[in-house]
Amino acid sequence: MLNLANKLQNVLDACRRADFLAPLALRLYLAPIFIAVGVHKMNHFDDIVSWFQYSLHLPAPEVMAFLATATELLGGVALLAGFAVRWVAIPLMITMIVAGYTAHWDNGWFAVAPSDPETSIAGVLAPLGFPGADESLQNSQEVGKRLDRARDILRENGNYSWLTETGGFVVLNNGIEFATTYFVMLLSLFFTGAGRFLSLDYWIARKFRA
Repeated sequence: MLNLANKLQNVLDACRRADFLAPLALRLYLAPIFIAVGVHKMNHFDDIVSWFQYSLHLPAPEVMAFLATATELLGGVALLAGFAVRWVAIPLMITMIVAGYTAHWDNGWFAVAPSDPETSIAGVLAPLGFPGADESLQNSQEVGKRLDRARDILRENGNYSWLTETGGFVVLNNGIEFATTYFVMLLSLFFTGAGRFLSLDYWIARKFRA
């Protein structure tokens, strides 16, 4: 039995030859997100400054908007190329913290409000006494009622098949879920780096740090 376990462990260890795929996948997932958001901020810079100033009440809104735009746009490009990944992960993580606190914190956890308490993660947390879990479950019931009513109205007064052809209707909660998820992924890249072979960091390190 021990011999079999060791052989299985050897097979598992051999998979580490492809360990570069994990950071590559994270980079390819995150890069388009940050590039797209950065381009949007750049194209609507005045609106972003106004949002930072009047809605988020951030100090020096022009400076903050510029830093956020540059960080997301250049950071996304760097992630895509695998260049200075551990370095760019730092300002990107800071950006996620600021975004989570200023724009999403008051909305709770969920990006999209769950409409069924039975499938909500709050159902696991509530018995443990997790703060806000019971309120989240009650909110899910209210979300479900409103979605059901909205669907009834749309069926009665519109072409429901056409309206839902490209996706179902949801209640957008805009909580910290996505900002936290991106932070965790960036944290992983901060420790692992860009990964071997398919990154500029790997080849630069081989050239100058061997």
